[in-house]
Formats: sequence, C-alpha cells, structure tokens
Amino acid sequence: MLTSSPIQQLSYLAERCNAINLAEGFPDFPAPSYLKDAAISAIRSDFNQYRHVQGICDYVAYQVKQMHGLDVDPLTDIVVCCGQSEAFAAAMFAIINHGDEVIIFDPSYETYETCIRLAGGVPVYVALDPPHWSLDPNKLAKSFTGRTKAIVLNSPHNPTGKVFTKDELEIIAGACRTWDILAVTDEVYEHITFDGERHTSIATFPGMQKRTIITSSLSKSFSVTGWRIGWAIGPACFASAIRNIHVKITDSAPAPFQEAALTALRSSPDYFDALRQDYKSKRDYLTQVLTKIGFQVSFTPKGSFFLFMELPRTCTRSDVDFVEQLIKQAGVVAVPGCVFFHTDSLKEDLSPTAISYHRRYIRFAFCKSEETLAAASQKLTELVDGSGRLELF
Repeated sequence: MLTSSPIQQLSYLAERCNAINLAEGFPDFPAPSYLKDAAISAIRSDFNQYRHVQGICDYVAYQVKQMHGLDVDPLTDIVVCCGQSEAFAAAMFAIINHGDEVIIFDPSYETYETCIRLAGGVPVYVALDPPHWSLDPNKLAKSFTGRTKAIVLNSPHNPTGKVFTKDELEIIAGACRTWDILAVTDEVYEHITFDGERHTSIATFPGMQKRTIITSSLSKSFSVTGWRIGWAIGPACFASAIRNIHVKITDSAPAPFQEAALTALRSSPDYFDALRQDYKSKRDYLTQVLTKIGFQVSFTPKGSFFLFMELPRTCTRSDVDFVEQLIKQAGVVAVPGCVFFHTDSLKEDLSPTAISYHRRYIRFAFCKSEETLAAASQKLTELVDGSGRLELF
C-alpha cells in the first residue's frame, strides 16, 4: 500500500508552523527571468493544448553530444515527460516484469522503490559505506541473481551529495555487462557539481549506451521544479515503450513550459558555471553554520544541493526525535536520515553499530535564498548553549 511522502509531510508541517523549510529540495528564490519571460510569452501565444515540442529532443540530443560525446537520435531515442519522476516511473513500467529485481544504492531517494514496486518489481538494496558513501564491489557482486533486471544509479546523489567516481562507475558498468542488465539513471543534478568534479554518465562507458536509460529534467538546473519538464533518453526500443506509457498516463507535458524549455536548453555555459558557483557558496555557508553548532562533517558533498550531516556522537537523540525538536524549538525543518535508508541493505550486518548509523544522519537542503539560509542560521544560533553547541545535542 502506498504511504504519504515523509519529506512532503515535513514541508506541509513547515507551512503550518511557519517554520523555515530546509527539508524539501526545491529552490525558494526566483527562476531565471529570461526563462519566466519565455513561459509568459508561450501562454500569451496560446500554447495551451496537448503538445509535443520536438525541439526539446533536438536540444537534449545536442547537449548529450556536447557533454558526453554520445550520439542519440532525437526522433526515436528521447521522450519528453512530466518531469524526471514520470520519466523514471515510465522507464520502470517499460522494463520490469513481475518479480524482476532492481538494484538500488542505499541511502536512496524514496521515489525509486515506489516506482519499482508499482511496476511489479522487487527492490534490492546495496549499502554505500559511510562516511564517504563508497561503493563496496563485493556487496554489489553479491546482490545479483538470475532475476536481476536493472540497476538504478543516481549521481550526483540524493541525499548524500556523492558523485560516483569513474572507478565506481566502471565497476557498475562491468556488472551490467556481465549480467546483461540495464542501468536506469537519475541525472537531475548533472549541472550541480563542486570542487572540480564533473558529471559523467554511465552511458559513456564501453557497451553501456545500448543498455542505459537516462532520466533528467529542467527542475534542478533551472529552479523550476513545478514546471514538470523532463525526459528519458535510451535505445529506441525502450524509448518507444516509455513514450507509449507517457501518452497513456499524462498525454503531454505542460505545453507553455515545453516552449520555455527551448529557451532554457539554449542557455550558455556561463549560466551553468554561475549556477555551480552559487550553490557552492550556499553549500559552504550552511556547512559552516552546522559545524559551528556541533554537527559532524565527515564528507563534503561534491554535487546536488543537500548536506547529509551526522549527529555528534554525544547526541543521544535519534534522527526523528532531533528533527521533531528542531521544528518545535528552532522553527527549522530538515529530514531525518532514516527516510532514505532501508534495513534490507544491512542483510549481512545487523549489528547495533551498523543499524544505528541509519538513525544518525539529517538531510538539509541548501537550495534556498541567502535570506532563508541566514534566517535559519539565526534561529539555530539562538539555541546554542554556553559552549557554542546546539542545546538539542
């Protein structure tokens, strides 16, 4: 049975309590003005009916060639969907038969499991090793069975901010080739990387383009999470199935925002450089605030716009209890890490130490305005004790 999203529920709570929302990953600052102007122009031009804007596919194909050196046919290999979420869901419905297993790296974004189960599949979790969230090749190797159909790869990664290394990507690609399975990727943070890191798609590795379905969107790179413009890229046979599912479920993505997407996809490299720099500044600011009041930083995110912070070893509260008190006492909302962890990933190690780290992390979103981050800092600072540490610890 489907349950409500804990992250969305926390956002609703933030609204009811008039708390500062550092929980949900949506920007609270304006989208680029040139993009909004394009959307307004499209509405005024009466682009208001069902519509497929082939130009989006043409521009996405061009970007994929520029970024990754991949040749994709915009007529057959790309599907415009209602955001990355629909693209991912449609991909799962397209490839999964009842009982097929799909590997997910843990911790993971909650939508993946839901889509896999709705499609009749079985999620199989492979734990990434804290504090750097490294991939253990042995754990990955043991997760494959004769029923494995695909592996889900989200890089840059939500919630940790990890960017999978090329060595890790090669291990995953090698396993896909050996077991003859698919890789379905979530690359929505492809333009949000830091400290010299650059996004690499697993589709670029030998033998992988024919077995990879890429999903992405405008949402994160252009601060338009509510516009719902995304896409799936893959071999024509999979793209055709995804397209058919998309048409049956939603028919088309929002017409005026598809038109505006053409403007977004023509953005210059300078736009993305400025985006990275802006988010790096926000990352560094919030990291400094949180470490100053006692949070542990064992890993600095190299991508996405989240901090996955560990509670101090002296803190006896669980992640859930901490977040509840943070809302009540500071008026700041974050996400308890347990939302992203799955006990299935600990099959080989059920020791108290292994299980406990699932309850020791808090996710903070830094995709917020400078004013919002400063206000959150002020509220948190008001709760520090004489030693400068947060009283909740």
